[in-house]
Amino acid sequence: MPRQTRLYHRIMLAFCAAMGSHALVANATDSVEVDVDKLMSLSLLELINIPVVTASRREETRDQTPSYIVVVTRSQIRERRYKNLADLLEDMPGVDFQRGTKSSQFNQFAVQGYLGPSKLVVMLDGVRIGHPAGGNFPLAENLALYHAKQVEFLYGPSAALYGADAVAGVINIITENAGAQQNSWGSVGMGRFGSREASFMTGMKADNGLAFNIGGHWQASDRAPLQDYYQTGFTKVDAKAGSQVVVPASAREDYAGDIKSQSLFARMDLGKDLTLGFYRNVFRSLTSTGDPAATARYLPDSQWQTTTDTAYGKYRFDLNAKLSGELVIDYSKMEVDPRAKYNNSYNNFTDGYSYVLGERFAIEQNLNWMLDDTHRVLAGIGYQKHYAIETASLPAPYDTNKGADSQGYLYPNTNLPLAIYDASFENISAYAQVQSEWNSQFSTMAGLRVDHHTDYGQSINPRLGAVWRANEQHLFKALYGEAFRAPSPEESLSSFGVFDGSKVNGLFKGTAFRVPNFDLDPEKAKTVSLTWDWRPRQDVNVIANVYHSRIRNLIVTQASTNVNAIPGAILVSPETKGNAGGQTQNGLDLMAQWRFQINPAWSGDLWSSASWIAGKIDEGDGVEWNIPNVASEKFKVGTTFRYHDLVSISPQLLWTGDTTNGRKKASSTLPQQCTMTMIAPERCETSGYAVVNLHIGWHKLLNGRATLWLDVDNLFDKRYYAAHGSGSRTFYDMPQQPRSWMLSLDYRF
Repeated sequence: MPRQTRLYHRIMLAFCAAMGSHALVANATDSVEVDVDKLMSLSLLELINIPVVTASRREETRDQTPSYIVVVTRSQIRERRYKNLADLLEDMPGVDFQRGTKSSQFNQFAVQGYLGPSKLVVMLDGVRIGHPAGGNFPLAENLALYHAKQVEFLYGPSAALYGADAVAGVINIITENAGAQQNSWGSVGMGRFGSREASFMTGMKADNGLAFNIGGHWQASDRAPLQDYYQTGFTKVDAKAGSQVVVPASAREDYAGDIKSQSLFARMDLGKDLTLGFYRNVFRSLTSTGDPAATARYLPDSQWQTTTDTAYGKYRFDLNAKLSGELVIDYSKMEVDPRAKYNNSYNNFTDGYSYVLGERFAIEQNLNWMLDDTHRVLAGIGYQKHYAIETASLPAPYDTNKGADSQGYLYPNTNLPLAIYDASFENISAYAQVQSEWNSQFSTMAGLRVDHHTDYGQSINPRLGAVWRANEQHLFKALYGEAFRAPSPEESLSSFGVFDGSKVNGLFKGTAFRVPNFDLDPEKAKTVSLTWDWRPRQDVNVIANVYHSRIRNLIVTQASTNVNAIPGAILVSPETKGNAGGQTQNGLDLMAQWRFQINPAWSGDLWSSASWIAGKIDEGDGVEWNIPNVASEKFKVGTTFRYHDLVSISPQLLWTGDTTNGRKKASSTLPQQCTMTMIAPERCETSGYAVVNLHIGWHKLLNGRATLWLDVDNLFDKRYYAAHGSGSRTFYDMPQQPRSWMLSLDYRF
């Protein structure tokens, strides 16, 4: 059994033993129902100043931090029907979200111009739940929010507090202390296109202060048969390997795009001092996601299934009245099922298998020291160890009982050994941040983090900020932050391509190859932002955030000159990941909230955002291109109308302008011709769209214990597309789902 598997089993066994070491009794506390009367009795200002921890690692209000941070409460999650983190992220200011476009992560997104999940740190109760070694991971239905007390979204580089790679920002899902768990509840739902879902949460508490929460979700959907709605995009064509027809058009399969996800969450608290937690999430999609029929087969058994496990423990202590601390230990593992299989033009329409593994073990000691009435110091030291495997397209499933260098495979149609790459690296970190409240109107923050990476050396990342409360209506914030993102295993190790058995000068000829690049440099990101928070009345809040960001040594896909990367072969026009000149972007996000009372029976909330961004990227060719997968302007608005506490109606509009995709225009005189070329410094654009969603809830059914929900996505059945890839083998306008609906019942026990 490999070293990393043995370690994983030991940690899981120890965790399960700890979780099962005490007998617990059921405890019923607050209702899962939204208490509308209580909710509406709060002013918008009180809701705005709900305590947060993500901006500074200590509990404070949003007004006290110089960060641009959005906080979404449990009631808002429920009424706006953010079933998962993807739903919430899509509705956030400054976020471009393209659904169902990539097989390895399913959804593509950009946060204020920063592209992809590898630049965004996703946490659960302050513990990372993304890719353990950095890189892409699915942010989709798998990250359900049934357990969330609130979600905190911190924009911009936050490396000084949360790690060198916190480039685009931090999302932290906060769960309830187990002792405060709500009554047990369950939810089931069914909808169009074979959609089914279920979730539950329950809690128990013992007399000795030991409390336990557990919850989970399961979801599956056949999704729409897109060939019936976008017929020209899914015309059946011959599946060809070179000039040879592997499957004729008449025998081609219909489009398929089904998905499945599930998760399990458990948290145990012993008083306020000790917390143990476990979180597993699984996502399964087809490896043909985002690919047209000419380049992929839509086979139900060609799946990409990612399972991520995270186990963590936290111990909190007070050394004296002014000095407290928290010790955090966590272990995470993300694994792609070894049976993950492709059947596409990259392997001549034969089955090819892939395997991905990432592991992380981390320990961090944090301290919170109140020097005096003005100054507070937050500091910590940490150690992280990572391990990763990235395979090429394999002729058979990866054998997890053998190491990466012991698989013994040959490249198909050759006698050449197939190289599989793995990596092990460590990081030691230390940080300190001084927060000073000089008076009731002015405060400052200054922080610094030092990381020592075994592969990439030392990185220093500062963070500086200030808050000025001019008066009760106007609050001004300024923030500067830096981040350092080491290349992910997917970028530095991954390789793929195809051999058809032919030779050139006695060497096997390989095509469509990406070769590894072990000499990548880390990306360095810098962002400065200014935030104006205006509150003209108790029930209105308007926020403006303007920012300038820059990335140096940006990692992009480039042409490679290493045509002899595989001994015994010659590669035709291979690609690799390389460091480009950089990327810059300037943007503005406006966000508004309004809490209103129409009459004694009707009340509601309105939330909205408008975003503008302009940016350029130099991919190493000296030409400044528009940044990909970003719309220059976006508008999002939603409102909840409540009739007493019996009915809630929440319409939502998502409007996005024309969005750049990865392809480049062949010539500025031919704006509709989109091919991979370096002639014109413009990218192709996917046409903008407006989509309306509607959510209706009937509350206090079945003796006040149940709520019936009707969720309609794409209410007006709009045919629209998401911006997508840069290569000729993918859609660059990915057809999106037609109107769908889900009817679900929540029941409190």
